[in-house]
Amino acid sequence: MRRWSYRLLLLGVLALLAAAGGLYWYATQPMRVATTQYPVEFSIQRGAALTSASQALHRDGALSHPQVFVLLARLKGQAGNIKAGNYAVDKPLTPLELLRKITQGETVLGKLVLIEGWTFQDVRRMLAANPTLRHDTLSMSDAELLQAIGAEETHPEGLLFPDTYFFDPGSSELALYRRAYHAMRTHLAASWAARAPGLPYRSPYEALIMASIIEKETGAPDERALIASVFVNRMRIGMRLQTDPTVIYGLGAGFDGNLRRVDLLTDTPYNTYTRAGLPPTPIALPGLAAIEAALHPETSKALYFVSKGGGRHVFSETLDAHNRAVNRYQRGR
Repeated sequence: MRRWSYRLLLLGVLALLAAAGGLYWYATQPMRVATTQYPVEFSIQRGAALTSASQALHRDGALSHPQVFVLLARLKGQAGNIKAGNYAVDKPLTPLELLRKITQGETVLGKLVLIEGWTFQDVRRMLAANPTLRHDTLSMSDAELLQAIGAEETHPEGLLFPDTYFFDPGSSELALYRRAYHAMRTHLAASWAARAPGLPYRSPYEALIMASIIEKETGAPDERALIASVFVNRMRIGMRLQTDPTVIYGLGAGFDGNLRRVDLLTDTPYNTYTRAGLPPTPIALPGLAAIEAALHPETSKALYFVSKGGGRHVFSETLDAHNRAVNRYQRGR
C-alpha cells in the first residue's frame, strides 16, 4: 500500500512538472496565430474581464490557446490588471510579452475619422460606437452638447471639421467634439479672412452653409469652384439655388432615397426650390476644399448644371442649353 502511495505521489509530481513545463514552454514561445499579416491590431473594451478579453484577442488573431493564457495571467496575479485600449503587434509575441503589453497599457493612439459630407447625427452615432472613448455625451441633447463645448451656434450641423483625430484610450467624447469644433472655427476664420472680394455672404457662417452644399453636390475636386460659381451667380441675381441636397436634408428621416417632384414642391426651411437664399444652417460637414471653393468660386457665367454620370456635371449659362443637357444626360433623348 505504501509503495502504491509513493507511485501515485511520484506520478502526481511528474504530472505537475510536465504541466509546469508545458505552461513555461507556452508562455515563452512566440505564438503562431491564425493570421500571417502584421501588424495585428486589436482592441480591449473598457471593463472587459480577462476571459472575454482573451477570447477577443483570439478572434482578432493576436492570441493562441486563450484558455491557457487565462491560466497564465491568473498564476502571474495579473487577471485584474487588463487595460482597455487599442493595441498593435508587429511581430509574433510570446504570451508573456502579450500579457505584459496589455497589463501595462502599451496602447496605440485611437483614431477618429470624420468624413466630409457626414451629418452631425452620423458623427454622434460613430462616436457612441467607439469602444475606447469615455462616453460622457450620450445623455446630452444636441443643444446641451453645443453648450458644453462652448459653441456660439444653436444648431449643430456643419460645425465640426472633418479630419483624422488621434486620442489616448479612455479620452472624453466631449473633448473630441470640442477639438473638432475649434478646428472648424480656425479653418473657417482663416479662409474667410482670405476670401475673394464681392461675395454675397454676410458672415463666415453663411459661407459655411454654402460650403456644405458644395460638399454634397460634387465629389470631383476640380468641379467644386465651378459649382460654387453657379450658386454665387444665382445669389447675385436673386435666383433660387434649387439644389436637391438641401431638399433631402429638410425631409430628414422621411427621405427614402428617391427624390420626387412632390418633394421639390413641399415647403420646408431647407427647400431651396420654394425659398430664396441660403437654407438656415449647413446640411453636412464641409471639408476644407469645399470651404475654399465657397470663398474662392471660379469666375464664370454658369447658372445651371446637371449630372452626366460618374460624379461629374455639365454646366450651362442659359436655360435652353441646360434643358438640352438634361434631355441628353438625364432623359437619354
